[in-house]
Amino acid sequence: MKFTQLTALCALASTAAFAQAKPVWQDFSVTGLYGENYEVVDDQQTTLTVEYAAKVKYADVFFFMDRLRGGDDVKSTYFELSPRLSLSEVTGQKLAFGPVKDVLISTTWEGSDNADNFLYGVGFDLDIPYFQYASLNLYRANNEKVFGNKDDYQMTLTYGVPFKLGAEDFLVDGFLDWSTAEKDAQASELNWTTQWKWNAGKHISPDTRLYLGVEHSVWNNKFGLKNQDENNVSALVKYHF
Repeated sequence: MKFTQLTALCALASTAAFAQAKPVWQDFSVTGLYGENYEVVDDQQTTLTVEYAAKVKYADVFFFMDRLRGGDDVKSTYFELSPRLSLSEVTGQKLAFGPVKDVLISTTWEGSDNADNFLYGVGFDLDIPYFQYASLNLYRANNEKVFGNKDDYQMTLTYGVPFKLGAEDFLVDGFLDWSTAEKDAQASELNWTTQWKWNAGKHISPDTRLYLGVEHSVWNNKFGLKNQDENNVSALVKYHF
């Protein structure tokens, strides 16, 4: 069986697991962002993001969708759906070594107004001091052949670090995507996006999860376009239901 077929089956198994099992935990949130001085598409940009993350016994999933509106009223939609299957849970063997606490089959569907890309590979959940969570996913990307795009390889690191200053609670979380260059078709791309957030909701009630802060994005060779680099800070409001 080809590896692509195996990962497709794993993605289906993950979906089936979520359909049948009660989540160990789940989270749904909505984020509003506003930023300026973008290099690609439009100078100003407002983004509404919905996110859902959940964990069941055999799998986990992360989904987000961005609805973007530029200063010139240019609109676009982008989403990612990322189910992963835990090999420790499937095999009944604890696959842990060093900072790695689990090994997973990782898949991602990237969808936009113009293309659908499918990523498959292996993931590692990490146990790092002071981190609420951290994971590393290594993918082979099967990219839809639009705008000269070629298949490539991608590394994705996600992380979350909570901390306190006095009585105030803060959270720094984000991701780093790095993908390989493919000859003259696309440049090597790096997107490092971090959100710095203050838990303002605790001052409303103990169960209110309202965050205020900023999102900092460093994006080199955006969309694989050589020398299209961005370094932006956006205002952020995020609410968890």
